[in-house]
Amino acid sequence: MMTTTEQLLQAGIVPVFSHPDAETSVAVVAASYAGGIRVFEYTNRNASALDNFRRLVEAKAEQFPQMLLGIGTIWEPAQAHAFIDAGATFVVSPVMNPAVGAVCQERNIPWIPGCMTLTEVYQAQKAGATFVKVFPGEVVGPAFVRSVKSVLPDVQLMITGGVEPTEASLSAWFGAGATAVGMGSQLFNKGAVAQKDRSAIEAAVAGAMQVYQQVQAR
Repeated sequence: MMTTTEQLLQAGIVPVFSHPDAETSVAVVAASYAGGIRVFEYTNRNASALDNFRRLVEAKAEQFPQMLLGIGTIWEPAQAHAFIDAGATFVVSPVMNPAVGAVCQERNIPWIPGCMTLTEVYQAQKAGATFVKVFPGEVVGPAFVRSVKSVLPDVQLMITGGVEPTEASLSAWFGAGATAVGMGSQLFNKGAVAQKDRSAIEAAVAGAMQVYQQVQAR
């Protein structure tokens, strides 16, 4: 059985999603699972996020049993504790807050802080980050990833922001040395989400996974 870190390393594409409605959230995660996703970042971006996350954990056994559910947009230690208590198996932050990292180390949970400079990436590594989230990706571009990997070859980078489910975009990011990419609005059509159209969401996700696999096969 793979560890959480091993699953993160193999994920490739990590959907990033949040919604005020719990059942819409379940539908999106279930459709993503059917489309081939095994690691999902639900984000703490609305008042119902914690309750919704609990609902996802509840639905997991029946609808997406092998899905690794993590929580994103964690700013403070108390938030990290609350979502880990609710069942989060990894924690993602938009910034590099070592206090959040300390909680994750204490709870033995992978921590993925957001960084935008080489100094931040280095500091995140020293503070125990499992992965480093490059955010916002569209600001720094693949050249930044290539430069970071040239001096910190062991760092695992997940890119979020500006990644598209196309051959050109995925080739650029993975070719530069990314370990994984996070995608939200580029992956989930608003209309399909609003209608809880699992078939449409599954098809979009499966298409993105197919492109990723083609890029990796080269």
